[in-house]
Amino acid sequence: MLKEEPLKSPDTRKIFLIRHARPVVSRKGFFSAADARTYITAYDAAAVEEFVLEHESIPYKEVKRVYCSTLVRSQLTAKAIFGEEVELLVRHEFREFERKIFSLPRVKLPIRFWLLSARVLWMLGFNSRGIETFNEAKARARQCGDLLIEEAAEHQTAILVAHGLLNNFIRWHLQEMGWKSTLHEGSGFLGVSVLEKEVIR
Repeated sequence: MLKEEPLKSPDTRKIFLIRHARPVVSRKGFFSAADARTYITAYDAAAVEEFVLEHESIPYKEVKRVYCSTLVRSQLTAKAIFGEEVELLVRHEFREFERKIFSLPRVKLPIRFWLLSARVLWMLGFNSRGIETFNEAKARARQCGDLLIEEAAEHQTAILVAHGLLNNFIRWHLQEMGWKSTLHEGSGFLGVSVLEKEVIR
């Protein structure tokens, strides 16, 4: 008589995508193109506002290592959320999609205009000379997603503290790879997204 194989329970793997906290940099007033370029430099070097993130979905006590980008706002946010003892896995791949302010002389506009228009032109294939193209950035996001999948396969959980646009493209890639989005709080500061996948061992 053949013995029945015991039923194998599914192994649930989780990936957390968290956007950094709000950088301490002023957006008030009107900016020339040169001012907007200076703003981006300041934004990338800025500290973040103080905050408390108590999120029921995050397994704080179990977290020993967190991926983040080379940009300081990502690292400061990770430390503030998970404590000084957490191991930061700093990777250049997890940096935000690049931005380039185009020239528009003798005009001052809100910084939001400069950032949004620069991003739209870049996505349309313009305004990318000297920086990563949109297609290259999307390919990088897929690589980031694959790295997090490997991390979750080895450690059950993978956590990334990074950037709004990058996190979105990683999330879309993970969904294409069969991961289920169980939480998505948007792309605002400290927004949390959770993706899960059950694997039969």
